[in-house]
Amino acid sequence: MFKRFARLHIVALLGGLMLASACTAQSSSAAPYTDGNEYVTLPGPHERYSKSGKVEVVEVFSYGCIHCAQFAPDAEKLRKELPAGAEFKLLPAAFNIEWVPFARAYYAARQLGVVDRTHLQLFVAKFGEHYPINSMGELADFYAREGVNRAEFLRIATSAETTAKMKRDFDLIRKWQVDGTPTLVIDGKYRVTTTRSHEEMLAVTLWLVKRELAGK
Repeated sequence: MFKRFARLHIVALLGGLMLASACTAQSSSAAPYTDGNEYVTLPGPHERYSKSGKVEVVEVFSYGCIHCAQFAPDAEKLRKELPAGAEFKLLPAAFNIEWVPFARAYYAARQLGVVDRTHLQLFVAKFGEHYPINSMGELADFYAREGVNRAEFLRIATSAETTAKMKRDFDLIRKWQVDGTPTLVIDGKYRVTTTRSHEEMLAVTLWLVKRELAGK
């Protein structure tokens, strides 16, 4: 058994948004994994994160979450193992005031096109090398060390456009009934629940992806 979730502290954040907690599950005895145990089917209408048409796997995460740091190498493995017709996405969760700068940092890094080379490095710097990376300024220092223009990073991270993205994505996280990180959501339809290991978490996800691809 391992500790997977960094539990959310509910706060009046981003216009007073609140997380939903109820979910409806149906069981199936004919499959290796069952609805209501290893995963839950979310109530419709199902809303995806992207409009690419591919089956999407979204990891709801935070750079402030040590469990996300521990899961990050496995998430990268999952991304590489996804079959054709599926894609992996990241969605930052601003579950509390302390996590807001990390969400803003991700949006800025994505807009600047540096997520691929900084995503794992940020986890390593914060939790492996124990750099003091918590505030917006400290995050800007990290990205500057990675070759990003510090002023441009801060401009994007604190912009009204980034705030709007955070609110929009928080609405989606709430709709998906995510209450901890890391959480995987497939096609806005299935949420992988607590499992016994990272390996099982990935196995459940791949099984759901393949089932969605077969349905298409």
